[in-house]
Amino acid sequence: MAPTTSSAPSPLKPLSPSNQNIQSAKSPIGRSLPLRKPSLKTATDTSSKPDPTSHQDTSMSRPPKKRKPPPDYDMAELLNRQIEAKYNKDKYLGSGTYADVWRYSLVSHPSQFFAVKKFKFTDDPKQREMGINVDTLREVKYLQELSHENIVGMYDIFSDAKDSRIHMVIEYISGGDLEMLIKDSSCAYGLADIKAWMGMMLRGLYFCHSNFVLHRDLKPGNVLVGEDGTLKLADFGLARSFASPEQNMTFMVITLWYRPPELLFGARHYSGGVDVWSMAMILAELVNRRPFIAFPVEPSQTGEIGQLDYMNRALGTPLEENWPGVTKLPLYVEQVPKIPLKDKRFFEQVFRTLDEPGRDLLRAMCIYDPRKRLTARGCLEHEWWSLDPRPTDKTRLPKRSKEEGNMAMALGRAQGELDDKFKGVAKKLDFGGMK
Repeated sequence: MAPTTSSAPSPLKPLSPSNQNIQSAKSPIGRSLPLRKPSLKTATDTSSKPDPTSHQDTSMSRPPKKRKPPPDYDMAELLNRQIEAKYNKDKYLGSGTYADVWRYSLVSHPSQFFAVKKFKFTDDPKQREMGINVDTLREVKYLQELSHENIVGMYDIFSDAKDSRIHMVIEYISGGDLEMLIKDSSCAYGLADIKAWMGMMLRGLYFCHSNFVLHRDLKPGNVLVGEDGTLKLADFGLARSFASPEQNMTFMVITLWYRPPELLFGARHYSGGVDVWSMAMILAELVNRRPFIAFPVEPSQTGEIGQLDYMNRALGTPLEENWPGVTKLPLYVEQVPKIPLKDKRFFEQVFRTLDEPGRDLLRAMCIYDPRKRLTARGCLEHEWWSLDPRPTDKTRLPKRSKEEGNMAMALGRAQGELDDKFKGVAKKLDFGGMK
């Protein structure tokens, strides 16, 4: 007898999940569902323990895969990662004792560049305890508060996830600093250019003092030169707010050659006059293209005494007659020999390329008594600015060749540090031969 064909499955051949899917695919419901290829484990379990009453696909009962949980960041860390993700590291510019300097670009605008100061860790025990250098805290604090055309701008700050070093994102300025421009013998400039540079620096300083901030480290190396000719005050690592009369301040600030006499004598209370003195030294250096009062050794324990001796020979001896109260300062040292204060004739001999109103402004900026010294606003109100020659437009000011390493040298240098090229340089001005 011929075998009869039946659609019923043979009891010797159990239903496999694949056979079930094929059969279910013939039904309208089966055609609307995708075919799922079962795993070997599922097929084995189903064949060994068939359940004719169950119509549920055993492959659907597998536990879901465990996903990797996201990093457990707090709000501050999440914001830090978002800021870091905005920038791409582009180019290494250079390094100094204070920081490494890199060029970064925006992820959204790759042609827009920024300079990033990556602060170094030091052996300072306070930094090890706090995790950040005090000078870095000062610079971040005051650059966040000050926004002016002639002050370098800060955009962001974040820490690196790898080494936790602080990154400060500031304006990218590839023109170097004012010190490099002064020392570049191929860069010629005149009185109108000096007026323009001094005007920009004094406007930036006046803005600082108007917001009760002392810079305390003004020198040509801390003034950056923009591509459009704009000068910008930088390096606020020694800056601080004006102190109340009963609060003492340190006198160990400002690079030695630009430090005023009250700080050399150990004054613990001072105001914006310390920055105006530094500006006077910068003006004198712009005119003669060399530092005006510069003790020819690296600052040390005896550097202040030597600087006072040079100051005594250059400008005269500070006495109670010309500076009431000077002998009561903590570190006052009687100067020998006693030299009368220098008059207009001395300034005419030393600063011959500077006109008479300019010499008058310079004398008023470097008066010994800080109470009689001009303020930043007083300097800007001087008649020198309104007389010919008028200040050069900033777009026409002389410039150096474009060197990106210049900004790294300027920003990476430690506060109060002299450039290596000036260490051990002897003073060329003979004050003894000028009466």
